[in-house]
Amino acid sequence: MSRAEHHTGAHHRGATSARSGPPSLDAVILAGGAAHRMGGADKPGLRVGGRTLLERAADAVRAHAPDARVIVVGPERDSPRALYTREDPPGGGPVPALNAGLRHVQAPRFVLLAADLPHLCARHLAALSKAARTAPGAVFVDDTGHEQWLTGLWHTETVRGALTSCRRRSLRGLLGPLVPRRIHPGDQYAVSDCDTPEELARARAVLGH
Repeated sequence: MSRAEHHTGAHHRGATSARSGPPSLDAVILAGGAAHRMGGADKPGLRVGGRTLLERAADAVRAHAPDARVIVVGPERDSPRALYTREDPPGGGPVPALNAGLRHVQAPRFVLLAADLPHLCARHLAALSKAARTAPGAVFVDDTGHEQWLTGLWHTETVRGALTSCRRRSLRGLLGPLVPRRIHPGDQYAVSDCDTPEELARARAVLGH
């Protein structure tokens, strides 16, 4: 653990592969919510298809970009291997959580994800990466056309600049003015999260339990 990581309260869990320079893509996964609609359960730790929801998100990132630095904003866990950090105070909301994770991003672009996207896979991230080549970022929209701000890929310095000048409390207020490329993931499941026991049951029915 580096001195900088010590002072910011970040901790590595698990080994990371050796590399000569910063990766081309990092990931910030927000995993510190209260999960009120799930009855206060440890939502990132719930298992779907033999893995926890958080493990599935980290695996999707590494399947797309094997050298990616995975930064989890939430309580430290034995798995997945990642750099764990917390917003101050914990539970402050998605914008403070994004800010806490972004401090550790080294790559020129990063993925911003929720920790409860069991159907997300490498091809979805590849679609976001392609769409963001000529835009400040790219974000998935659902079947109703609404942006899913926790399934997006962004240029790091663009978001850092927005955070220094924006005092909005919502991700929509922060990221919307950046005018990202809006794309549909191509299937009904990619942006399906697990906010409720019913949604968790549906994911388990599709992916196994």
